[in-house]
Amino acid sequence: MEREGNCYCGKERNLNICELLCSTCLKWYHESCISYQLGKLVPFMVNYHFVCKNCSPTGLETLGNLVQTSIKEGKPRTMFHKDKEIIPFIDTYWEGMTTMPRRVTQSWHATILRALTKETGTLFKHEDTPDGNCFGLLNLELTQIRPSYETMGKTGNSKQSDVVPTKGRSKRKLPADSSGPVKKGRGGGGDAVPKLPAHGYPLEHPHNKDGYRYILAEPDPHAPFRQEFDESPDWAGKPIPPWLYRAVVSNTVLLALHDRAPQIKVSDDRLTCTGDKGYCMLRATHSVTRGTWYWEATITEIPDGGAVRLGWAQEYANLQAPIGYDKFGYSWRSIKGTKFHESHGKHYSEGYAVGDVLGFLITLPEKSDVRYLPQTYKKDRPLVKFKSHLYYEEKDQVVEALKALKPLPGSKIYFYKNGECQGLAFEDIYQGAYFPAVSMFKSTTVTVNFGPNFKHPPDIPHRGMHEKSEEGIVEQTLADVLFFTENFGKLKLDP
Repeated sequence: MEREGNCYCGKERNLNICELLCSTCLKWYHESCISYQLGKLVPFMVNYHFVCKNCSPTGLETLGNLVQTSIKEGKPRTMFHKDKEIIPFIDTYWEGMTTMPRRVTQSWHATILRALTKETGTLFKHEDTPDGNCFGLLNLELTQIRPSYETMGKTGNSKQSDVVPTKGRSKRKLPADSSGPVKKGRGGGGDAVPKLPAHGYPLEHPHNKDGYRYILAEPDPHAPFRQEFDESPDWAGKPIPPWLYRAVVSNTVLLALHDRAPQIKVSDDRLTCTGDKGYCMLRATHSVTRGTWYWEATITEIPDGGAVRLGWAQEYANLQAPIGYDKFGYSWRSIKGTKFHESHGKHYSEGYAVGDVLGFLITLPEKSDVRYLPQTYKKDRPLVKFKSHLYYEEKDQVVEALKALKPLPGSKIYFYKNGECQGLAFEDIYQGAYFPAVSMFKSTTVTVNFGPNFKHPPDIPHRGMHEKSEEGIVEQTLADVLFFTENFGKLKLDP
């Protein structure tokens, strides 16, 4: 029996938000009802191919949005100035309308004029006013703006990730990774966000330093009043409530780009790092709080006078120092095999050198009185903008963290060299969340392996660090759900 209405929710169309047309059933679906992250979209866009789960750039988007925005503001208009309205709109939503890089010069303005002029009489109408060129839609029925699936069918192109092969239009795929709007704009819009690199983190980003930590954020589609916020013009230029966003959790365990000393160089695949001059450190993207976990590292290069300290570190371990410099880390040094904690070095094993494969195993017993879910940052952490992305800003609480440190009975750390256990390195370590960590002296290079294919897996039951990626997403989701449950009825939009 055919389902009545549009969308999974059964409700009719809402021209104030983004909607996608299914190429199979030809029903419209609200962006907020689609379960996967679509990235930044623009209402009335047509250069996409969408298939709903039940079925397994021209000026069209711009003018459609301008018409609908004028209706929402109570001042209906059908003609819009090329230089004052159409081009600024395209510039604001550039990344949402094309995958082409943003232009440095303004030569594209002439291209827009040619495209509008070429389609005058078919898609657009034109008025030459004393103030300049104005354009409008020939057909003002906005519900008729849709992708050209008929054209796609004739070309035999039916892949979901493909776009309409219409001449003169920029091709665009729905981005797999995007952090959403970075600034609340008028009528539900915002500054377009550049598509994230393949490794899922902005190339330009703030580093954790000077007493502050930065957590990449993205819009939370499950937050209450999400649609009201997107549609309201009252929030333009005002701070965004933090509970409307959520922390981005990497779907792969890698070396962190933001949680490192800035002088450390990280490879494109985020599995190799190189130091610079004095000791400096970086952590992985994920931490562990309970269970037995393992990861490996291979020494690629150690220059004359260089050294490495590898091990486990908590979030407050000093990035401009070696692991084991303070109470928040435990390390194993390449020179003489010394182990370090709180700057106290003790003989542990023979040293290691280039080509050696080192293993790091930690055991953290679970305690019934400890809450293991991560922070949500939704309650009172401000959102700050950096290079078109939003981040939660958190002030370091080092003094408080030091006072709260307590030994965890039964906890252990073992180090391995080329598959051979070097013995118990530390026991009853401080309770907390531990990250795989690398610290280097001079231009030393280290390559890490978080699993699942270890060169020398230990012979005791353990989990590879790679498993923490999926678990981390689940834990963060549960923490967010718990936050909304505990604050049900308390969260309100109050610009």
